[in-house]
Formats: sequence, structure tokens, C-alpha cells
Amino acid sequence: MATADQPVSNKGVYPRVSLYAGMLAAAGLPLYIHLPRFASVELGISLATLGGLLLAIRVIDLVQDPAIGWLIDRFPNAQLLFAVLAGGGLAIGFPVLFSGALVPSSGLMPLAAVLVLLFSAYSLGMILLYGRSATLASAQTPAALMQLAGWREAGMLAGVVLAAMLPTALVGLGASGQGYGAFGIAMGLCAFGLCLLSAPIWRRPVVAGERFSLAALKQSGAARLLFLALVNSLPVAITSTLFLFFVEDRLALPGAAGPLLVLFFLSAGVSVPVWTRVARRFGGRRALLIAMPLAICGFVGAAFMGPGNLAAFAIICLASGAALGADMVILPALFSVSLTQARLSASLAFGVWSFAGKLALALAAFVTLPLLQISGFVPGAANTSEALLALNVAYAVVPCVLKLFALALVLALPSEGAES
Repeated sequence: MATADQPVSNKGVYPRVSLYAGMLAAAGLPLYIHLPRFASVELGISLATLGGLLLAIRVIDLVQDPAIGWLIDRFPNAQLLFAVLAGGGLAIGFPVLFSGALVPSSGLMPLAAVLVLLFSAYSLGMILLYGRSATLASAQTPAALMQLAGWREAGMLAGVVLAAMLPTALVGLGASGQGYGAFGIAMGLCAFGLCLLSAPIWRRPVVAGERFSLAALKQSGAARLLFLALVNSLPVAITSTLFLFFVEDRLALPGAAGPLLVLFFLSAGVSVPVWTRVARRFGGRRALLIAMPLAICGFVGAAFMGPGNLAAFAIICLASGAALGADMVILPALFSVSLTQARLSASLAFGVWSFAGKLALALAAFVTLPLLQISGFVPGAANTSEALLALNVAYAVVPCVLKLFALALVLALPSEGAES
């Protein structure tokens, strides 16, 4: 095993990190973006039922994600096996989920089982990828870890863009329905191929840390960052869950959701190297204090959107995407820096981190989807003004309040010098 201070050759590693991250990204935000509409329109599952199901799956993660982190730390020589298991789970789960065979008449258990497979594979891959930051970086310094984060998150955003636009693109190429069947097959094939291409990075010597403990997590400052990440994930989780509904039902822009999603994530992807440089030059805290007000302005603007406001909402997508790029790069990098400086085993810590992020997505679905159903909102139908107002509040106003709280938490972080 390598020591925490020993530089390791990094030739070809960062591009492969991007490939593996892109593979995993399809099971994160895109799954939550496509799943509500797919489940309600093509499977006939109510929004309230879906929200409850997603929250129930998160209960499994409460035990599973920290356990996965413990296993990765316990068996450091099994990196490649863990990576392949994660890719294989996605390669199997995506085609099965979107095949249309998981109909409510057969009960919710088959659907729940496939979702557990997908989210478990996603958890395994993400915890491995983030927990091995010190191993994959060229050195165990804040600057090197921030550089690794830039490559990793750029790959994730590329994967998100691909998964967000793929159903629409496949329909244009002749796929039936809304393109979800072909989408599942395509994502399964991508997971298989990218897992093979990225395999060499999991043969690097592991940088070992000391035993993980909650007391050490708190003492290092990582616990504060973990809470910040949970709060900060909630606005993105809510808007991701409701994005298709907001564009197609609130803004009355059928067919525009796919291009707007691509615009949003492209903006995030383009901003990643900019935020990486800003964070390395001025520190992560200052970079977040620039990015978060940009996100808040986006939420305020969305709250005043009316039907047909395509150009104005496109500008909001650009601003919000740029702010997301900062969140994706800086927060996990700061968390990794705290763990590395304290020489803590990172995989178990990132198991908790992974659970916090998925809990945010599940809470968003569990709270907003049933409330929208209670308000009378029906996807794709002629909704009342009250139902559309409820959608507007859920999509723009609630995330804005949560983002203001996250901004207050960043202001409370200790000041830091410029990263070198």
C-alpha cells in the first residue's frame, strides 16, 4: 500500500476516472428525472406510491451505504471486484427497469427489487470512487484532490447530459413510445463498456487511512461538511424530481424539457474547470459563496415564470447549471481534504456521504410528489391554477429557502487560505 504522502504516477488515470464517473452518473439525477414520469405515465403508478417506495428504499441505504464503505475499507485489494459489481448492477438494472415489464398488476415488489439493484450498484460505485480519492489523486494535497474532483465531476456531468437527453434523442431516431425501452438498453450497454474501459484505475496501490470514527469525523470538520452537503442537496433533489413536470405542465413547453436539461448540465460541465481553478486559487468556501447566490437567483427567477417563457427559463438553466458545477466539485473535495488531512479511512465516511445525498433525493420525492397529488396535480393533464401554483411553490420557492439555509451554513464555515 502507498502512504498518504507518496506521489503516485497518474498517467491516464484522470480520463478513466471521468469515464467511470460518467457511467455512475446515469443512476443518480437522471434516474430521478425520468423515473416519476415513466412510472406515472407508462406504468400507471401514482405519484404518492412512487414517493413512498423511494423513501422505503432509502431505509435500506441507511444500513447499506455505511456497510459498503466498511467493506471497501476492509478489503482494499478488491477494488476491481467492487468496480465490476457496480457496473454489472447498472448494466442489468437499467434494461430491466425500463423494459415496461414491471407493471403494477404484478405488484410493486419486482419494481422495488430492480430499484434496489440499481441504487445499490450506484452506491457501491460512488462510495468506491469518492472513497479512493487519495488513491486516485496524483498527491494527497488539497490542490491535487481538487484537480481530481474536477475530472471526476466533469465525467459525471457528461454522463448526466447523456442520460438526460437520450430518451428524446432515441425517439427522434425511431424508438417507440417515449423512448424509455431503448434508453434502458442503451444505458445498460454504456455501463458495461465504460466499466471495462476504466478497469485499470482500480489496480493502483491503495492509500490507507486510520480507523474511522464519529469523533474523528467531527474533530476533522468533516461532520459539518456532511450536514451542509445534505441541506445543499435538497434543492437540487427537488428540482430534479419536478423538472419535467415544471417544464411541460407549468411552462407549457412540451418537447423542450430534453434540450433544457442538456443546457443545464452542459452549463454545469463547462463551469467545472472554472470552479476548480477558483477553489484552488481562493479556497472552496469563497467559491461556494460566489456560486450559491447564483443558484438562489435562479430559483427566484423560476418562481415568476409563466407559460411559454422558454428564453427566460433557458437563462435560468444556464445560471443554475453553473451553480451546480460548483456544488459538485467543491463540497466532496472539501470533505475529502478533511478526511485526508485527518488520515481517516475515507470509504466508510463516503458511505455516510452517499446516504446523505440519496436521502435528499428520496425526501424530495416522498414530500413533494404526494403533496402535488393532494393539490390535484396530474402530469400531462389540464391542471387547475391551484395545482400549478403548488407545483410552482414546490419547484422554486421551497428550494430557494433551503438554499438560503445552505448559504448560511457556508458562511459559518471556518475561513481558509488559498489552496496551493
